[in-house]
Amino acid sequence: MSDLPSLPAPVTAFVDAINRADTDAFVALFTEDGLIDDWGTKYRGRSGARQWAGSDAIGAGARMTLLSADTDGQTVTTRFDWRSQVFNGESTGIFTVRGDELASFVIPPES
Repeated sequence: MSDLPSLPAPVTAFVDAINRADTDAFVALFTEDGLIDDWGTKYRGRSGARQWAGSDAIGAGARMTLLSADTDGQTVTTRFDWRSQVFNGESTGIFTVRGDELASFVIPPES
């Protein structure tokens, strides 16, 4: 991520937690009412973040590499490479930062 612009700490911590397979650190990044929206499948709150981490990310052996990032206020739009037992390829990821936490992480369906 060293070639990318400076990113809000929760975004870098999100990638680090996935790559370190640290579910507790990952879950702690989200607000109580946080949202993960993965191609329209929604996971709400910290329990939802834990569920997604277990099924689609950390539990699936995921590795995430940010390829590009653009920050506009509290919204960070990224392009990332993902390798796991569930999915391999590039996707767009949109983070909404609220203070030191993540209010949401959205992976929109690719067109």
